[in-house]
Amino acid sequence: MNGLDQAQISLLQAMLEQRKVFLLSQLADKAAATGATGLHEMEASPADNASARTLNELVNEAAEHSAAQLRVVKHALGKFADGSYGVCENCGEPIGWSRLNARPEARFCIACQTKIEKARR
Repeated sequence: MNGLDQAQISLLQAMLEQRKVFLLSQLADKAAATGATGLHEMEASPADNASARTLNELVNEAAEHSAAQLRVVKHALGKFADGSYGVCENCGEPIGWSRLNARPEARFCIACQTKIEKARR
């Protein structure tokens, strides 16, 4: 499958599950904070309105980032079910333990990730 032993697989899966719970909590907190504080424009000075808009934008960007991270984590967790976890989605080779331990949601081995990043430049 991926060259990992059962203890490593269990640890990585637990790390991803923990990250998923954290991200879900973070998204819920952001939604509650936005709703509770009513971060929307009301009759106030233009400077206050601009500050409220900026704060709303920052909260929305943070929520979008958390949602994107959550999608990546859920994708990685889904790979445990079909046995493809720890296998590079590009070349099909196993992703090394050290990489997965550092980034359990990694989709690509270091060689493929390096190629992808160089192509983006």
